[in-house]
Amino acid sequence: MKSIEQIHLGQNGPLVSKLGLGCMRMSSVWGGPTPDEKESIATIRQALDEGINFLNTGDFYGAGHNEMLVGKAIEGRRDDAFISVKFGAIFHNGAWLGLDLRPIAIKNFINYSLTRLGIETIDLYQPCRMDGSVPVADIIGTVADLIKEGKVKHIGVSEINAAQLREANAIHPISALEIGYSLADRQIENELLPAAKELGISVVAFANTAEGLLTGEMKAPLPAGDYHSHFSRFQGDNLTRNLEKVEVLKQLAKDKGVTPTQLAIAWVNAQGEQIMPLVSMSKRSRLPENIAAMSISFSAEEIKLLNDTFAIGAILGGTYLQR
Repeated sequence: MKSIEQIHLGQNGPLVSKLGLGCMRMSSVWGGPTPDEKESIATIRQALDEGINFLNTGDFYGAGHNEMLVGKAIEGRRDDAFISVKFGAIFHNGAWLGLDLRPIAIKNFINYSLTRLGIETIDLYQPCRMDGSVPVADIIGTVADLIKEGKVKHIGVSEINAAQLREANAIHPISALEIGYSLADRQIENELLPAAKELGISVVAFANTAEGLLTGEMKAPLPAGDYHSHFSRFQGDNLTRNLEKVEVLKQLAKDKGVTPTQLAIAWVNAQGEQIMPLVSMSKRSRLPENIAAMSISFSAEEIKLLNDTFAIGAILGGTYLQR
């Protein structure tokens, strides 16, 4: 049963589900264990059954494991899936080394991705970010050449600023901007979101719960060894004061009979017709809750409460979103 609203990706672009499935956590993350592969594949297939066709992966997720897993899940169902792939990040033994965005590297990356995914064309192909090491024109121009070759259909970008977005779109129409966005991370509302709207570029918004801060399950202090402790947002008084803000979200969720996570997703969904919440899942049990979040509506008073409580700068400290 398909129950998810669809939107056009970019100006008059392809129809995709307004809820996207992030597949990253189906592979080893931060050196952790790899989730059960059969369950991950079943989750992707059930998501497709429900009408979630936007599948987000990266060639560096699990050193290629994620693409191979997605490839297995969509076997025989290629037409049901819209595949978004990020490229450019270089890791060794799980450690970040930097970016390789040279045209020669991009032309190499794409062939490995197509092979691992078992497909002939990637629907949305995008650099995972840009650091100035290679001109924007060279990066976007190379992907545009891959469109001419039939290996890519649409170009996306990820974690860039407004100036870079405008420059990229001037070289070739950009269909989607992937960026972290949540009640706790609203800085993109100043320049980046207005630029995307002006240019007719859809926004694929990840990290809707701000690394777990908005789930309502986090407590201070964090357990010893918790990876969150590396980020200033989750340290000392910052965490204590941030969790005070989360209490407002928890109370509103309780009043509405939903979970804080659902409210966090619903708020992102409510920010515009061209904004897609991208939610990471690796278990089928998560699908009903996250799908239901897309139907949650807010009164004007509820939106004001959330916007005032989580105004830009209200959450102290940063996370990896500010890399």
